Amino acid sequence: MSDVTVGLTVNGRRLRVTVPARTTLADLLRDHLHLTGTHLGCEQGVCGACTVRLDELTARGCLVLAAACEGAEVVTIEGLDDPDAQRLRGAFSREGALQCGFCTPGMVLAAHDLVRRREVLTREETAVAMSGNICRCTGYNGIVRAVQSATVEGIEHDIDPEVAG
Repeated sequence: MSDVTVGLTVNGRRLRVTVPARTTLADLLRDHLHLTGTHLGCEQGVCGACTVRLDELTARGCLVLAAACEGAEVVTIEGLDDPDAQRLRGAFSREGALQCGFCTPGMVLAAHDLVRRREVLTREETAVAMSGNICRCTGYNGIVRAVQSATVEGIEHDIDPEVAG
């Protein structure tokens, strides 16, 4: 198997990494960059544990070849650190959305995409929007509440930054 060299930005750091040509983005992150917050579950793109942000869109790291990421910007759970991420982490904790923690990084990245849209969704709409990420501990009620809470907090902050801190 041949190797490929990929230039990409991961969590704000520009990198050039040489990996076997068939290496997935998730394996590059975990095995070569030691960013183990990106979890591997099904390795078929079904469970959402490997969710990352790839060029501003959520993506399944297990389905993307690292070689296809030339010039891309990748954000993992380790690099997700903006006010929306802070609100979301607080809401996950407050709403009991954390159980075993295996799904949490992928859930937070998927939820972050929803929160930054500033669109208030119903409980059902939120559940459907998050349905691409599986929680085996059945923490869905807490997760849905956390996403809705963080979204409202973000809207309140945008309206009056003094109110939401």
